[in-house]
Amino acid sequence: MIIKKEFIYLKKEYGYILIVYILMQLSALAAFPLLLPLGQAMGIDRPTIIRFLPGYWNVFSFSVALIIIWILLRKANERELERMGQPLSPLLSAIWAVAGVFLAMFAQNIAVMIETMLGIEMGSENTETIMSVVEIVPAMMIVVAIIGPILEEIVFRKVIFGSLYRKYSFWVSALISSAIFSIVHLEPEHFLIYASMGFTFAFLYVKTKRLIVPIFAHVAMNSLVILIQYFYADDIERIRREAEQIQSFAAWLLW
Repeated sequence: MIIKKEFIYLKKEYGYILIVYILMQLSALAAFPLLLPLGQAMGIDRPTIIRFLPGYWNVFSFSVALIIIWILLRKANERELERMGQPLSPLLSAIWAVAGVFLAMFAQNIAVMIETMLGIEMGSENTETIMSVVEIVPAMMIVVAIIGPILEEIVFRKVIFGSLYRKYSFWVSALISSAIFSIVHLEPEHFLIYASMGFTFAFLYVKTKRLIVPIFAHVAMNSLVILIQYFYADDIERIRREAEQIQSFAAWLLW
C-alpha cells in the first residue's frame, strides 16, 4: 500500500483566498483592454485613460479582493493555529506590534548592508513605479500603506506560512513563505530585503499568535515609506545627489 504524504495542507477557504489574490494581481490584464475602449467611447482621450486607469483600477481591485478575502477568512472557523497555542494578551501583543516595526527595520537594514557588500545597487524600481502612480492617483496611498499589507499578511503569513507551519518547523515554513513573498515582488536583486521582512513578520505571528501584530508592523512600515516618499521626495533626491557627489569626490581622492 502506498501512502502519499502531502507537502502542504490547505483548507478550502485558504485555497479560495489564494485564487482571489492571484486573480486580483492579474485582473488588470483583462480589465485594461475592456476599460480603455469604454473610456474612449465616453469621450475620454486615450492618454488620460492610460495615465489614470492603473491607479484607480488598483484601488478598486485591491478593495474588492480585501472584502472577499476577509469573508473567506471568517468562514475558516478554526482558531489561528492549534500548534501555536494561545495568543498573547492584548497588552503584550500591542507591545510586540510596536517593537515589530523596529525589528523589521533592523532586519531590513541588515539585508541592505549585505546587499551593499555584494555590490547590489540600492533603490527600488518597484517603489519608484508605485510612487509614480501615487502621484497621479493619491488614493493609491491607501492601497500601498494599508490594503496591500493586510492582504499580504493574510496570504503569506496566515495562509502560506500557517499551512506550512502545521507540518514543518518554523525555519522551513518561514524560509519557503518568505521566498515566495520575495519572488512575487519581482525584484530578484533585492531578494534578501523582502525575505528578511517575511521572516520578521512570520516571527511576530508565531511569537504573539495574532495576525494583527505582523499586519500592524507591515502597515506601519509601508505607511512610513509612502509618506516620506510622497511628502519629502525632493529632499530625498537632493540627499541622493549629494551622496553621489561625495562618493565621486572620494573616488577622485583615492585615484
